[in-house]
Formats: sequence, structure tokens, C-alpha cells
Amino acid sequence: MITFLLILALQVKVPDADQFVGQPKSAPITDQDTLHQRTQEVAALLRCPVCQGLSVADSPSEMAVNMKGQVRELLARGYTQEQILSYFERSYGQFVLLKPKFNGVAAAVWILPLLAVAIGVVVVVSKAKKLGQPTAAPANGQQPTANDDPYLAKVRELVEKP
Repeated sequence: MITFLLILALQVKVPDADQFVGQPKSAPITDQDTLHQRTQEVAALLRCPVCQGLSVADSPSEMAVNMKGQVRELLARGYTQEQILSYFERSYGQFVLLKPKFNGVAAAVWILPLLAVAIGVVVVVSKAKKLGQPTAAPANGQQPTANDDPYLAKVRELVEKP
């Protein structure tokens, strides 16, 4: 039974890029120098799932080396940069892109803090303006007295009762 599962596991292949992004849209790259340069350029746009802070082009991990080999193979078959990035995004999620797309949650992560800061600035400025303004004097030109405040008048009345 274990032998059967092992044989079955060895026969399982990684899904081909055709299933995710369709047929190649570019001519295959045959020049080895151009292929190496383009591989480095495209691999620099992908995040290594193991190192997370490094691109696939810069990471020494085995996973990054395998991913870079996949990029090289896809470029050699004629896939465009957009197709390759889409393939890896569908395989690993948007996290694998070093420059994530600016939509959905990613847009909210950038816009909401900026909006909160802008609202905070408006509130602080409006409160500062109110504190800087002198209080309105009574219509008759005299200074306000404690009797002008009905609450204070009521408190004094209650305190002075025998």
C-alpha cells in the first residue's frame, strides 16, 4: 500500500502554466544570455516564500532556486512577464508579488490610515480655532456674572436654602 502511494505521489506533476494563464504569448527565448538576464528581471519581482524579505533572484533557499528555474523554463517556452507573474500569483497568492496590486484590501491598507490622519488633522485644527476665539460677551457689554448661568443660579438657590 505504501509503495503504491509513493509511486502515485511521484507521478503527480505540478500543474502546467497552460492551465493557469493559457498559451505563451511571446516567442521563446533561445539566446542564453538574454534568457539569464530576463530570468533575473522576472525573478526579482517575486518574493521568496521561505525568506519573505528577499526576492527569488536574491534568495539562496532551495525553494527560490526552484522558482527561478521555473521562471527560466517559462521564459524559454515563450511566456511573457505578465503571464509568469500571474502564474505564480495563482499558485502562491498575491503575497508572492514583491509589488502587490493596488486593489481590494491592499488599497484599503494604504488609504484608510491616510484618511484617518486627514480627519484627525481637520478635528485638531477646528478645535484649536475654537480655543483661540474669545468667548462672546453679553449683549449689554458687561462682564458675564454667575447669575447669567441658570445652572449656577439653581445651585446657589439650593445651597442657600435653610
